[in-house]
Amino acid sequence: MKLAARSRPLSKPNNSLRGKTVRNLLALAVLATTQGAFAGAELKISDDASVNLGVGLRTSYTSTERGAPNGTSRSSDFNLENIRLYMSGQYGKVIKLTFNTERTGGPAATGGDNVRVMDAIAQFEFMPEFNVWMGRMLPPSDRANLYGPFFALPWSYPGVASNYPNLAVGRDNGVMVWGKPFGGKLVYSVGAFEGHNKNAALSGGSDRLQYSGRVALNLLEAEPAPAHYTGGWYGGKDLFTVGLATSRQSDGVGSATRKGSLNIWNADLLFEKKLSAGVPTLEGAYYKYNLGAVDCGSGEPGAVGCPAVLPTGDNLGGQVDGKSYLLGAAWMFPQQIGWGKFQPFVRYQKFNRSVSSTTSKATDVGLNYIIRGPNAKISLMYTKFNDNRLAVAVRDTDMFTLGVQLQY
Repeated sequence: MKLAARSRPLSKPNNSLRGKTVRNLLALAVLATTQGAFAGAELKISDDASVNLGVGLRTSYTSTERGAPNGTSRSSDFNLENIRLYMSGQYGKVIKLTFNTERTGGPAATGGDNVRVMDAIAQFEFMPEFNVWMGRMLPPSDRANLYGPFFALPWSYPGVASNYPNLAVGRDNGVMVWGKPFGGKLVYSVGAFEGHNKNAALSGGSDRLQYSGRVALNLLEAEPAPAHYTGGWYGGKDLFTVGLATSRQSDGVGSATRKGSLNIWNADLLFEKKLSAGVPTLEGAYYKYNLGAVDCGSGEPGAVGCPAVLPTGDNLGGQVDGKSYLLGAAWMFPQQIGWGKFQPFVRYQKFNRSVSSTTSKATDVGLNYIIRGPNAKISLMYTKFNDNRLAVAVRDTDMFTLGVQLQY
C-alpha cells in the first residue's frame, strides 16, 4: 500500500534549493524510467523532505454468461479495472500528505477514462499510538474495505457481503484518529465523515454526520499493513487477527419523508500460518445492516430510484437491510516455479435481505500465480452467482476471469 506521505519544505525556497530541486526532478525522471519493478520513485528535496510516486494497475479478461450486448450470448471482454497513481510527501517525521487517483470506470465514451481523486489526506502522525488524518480516505470499516481489490485474496472485491456506504472506491470525506499501541498488536481507528444520502430529496438532507470506528486485536504477529489498513493475505506470516467495526448515521437511509438511521456492524478475522509445506490463509467476516427505512436504488420492495442530480456528492442509495457473511481460504505452495509460486483459493459470500426475504450468493474458485506478493500476480478465477430476487431464468450466472495485477 502506497501510504508514506511527504511534502515540500514549509520554509521559503532559495535559489540554490530551487536549482537542486530541478536537478532532482531530472534525476527522478531518469530513475522512474530505468529502475527495476516494484521499487517506486522517491525524490529527496532536503534532508527531511521528500516526495514519493507509484502506480498500480489491474487489468483482466472476463467471459460472463448472458453478458454479451444481445443479453443471451456469453461476453468476451477485456477490462481496465483499476489504474492508480500514488503520490505522497513528507516534511519532517510528523507532517505528511497523501494524494492517490483512480480511473472513474465505465465506457470511455461516457467519461469512463476520466481520473478522480481517490485519497487526499492531510496527515499528522505524532507517534505509532496516536495519529490524526483529515481529508478523503478509507473510513474505519470492515477488513475487506481496508484492503480493497489490490490486496484481496481472490481477484475480485467481495462486494456481495461488504456494503459499507462510500463516496467512491470505499472512501469518504472526514477526519479520523488512529493508532497502533502495544507494538501494533492493537489497531484502533475512529472518525466522523460526510456520510450517506446527502441530498435534499433523501434522508441526509438534515446533514447529519456518519460516525465510524474499528478495533482489531492481533493475537500473534502484528500485521505489517501500514496505518489502519489491512491485508487479505500476506504469504508468510503467523497471524490471527480479530476485528470489530461499526458505522452509524442518523437520517442515513431512506427518502426525505421516510427516513431511517443507518446502523452497520461487522466482525472479521484473518488467520495465516507459515509452514514448511506452504502458507495457509483463512478469512471470515459477518455483517449486520440495520436500516430504519428502505433506501433508494436498493432494489427492495418500496424502493425508488435515486435522484439524478447530485448537488452535494454521490454517496447515495444502495443500502440494504439484512445480514451477510463471507468465508475464504487459500494455500500458497512453497515451491518456486518459474517467476513465482502458486496459490489456489476459494471464497463464499452470502447476503440475506430482510425486506424481500431473498438472498444473493457468490462462490469463487481460482488460482493465483504470485510473482512478488500483491505487487505482481496473475489470477485465474471461476465465479458462480445466484440471486433469487431475479427471474428464475437469470438467477444463476457464471463468469471466468483472467487478471493481471502490477504495482510499482
